[in-house]
Amino acid sequence: MYISPTLVEGLIALIGGIAILIAPRLLNYIVAAYLIIVGAVTLIGLA
Repeated sequence: MYISPTLVEGLIALIGGIAILIAPRLLNYIVAAYLIIVGAVTLIGLA
């Protein structure tokens, strides 16, 4: 089963957005985690 990197990034962004709405204090951690994940996916060559 192939999962598109675009789908993964979209799901991460959606979950992060919902988490920010629920707990705005998490914004810094969510943005940092998103950037790390997207950077890692790009370096690995999945994107």
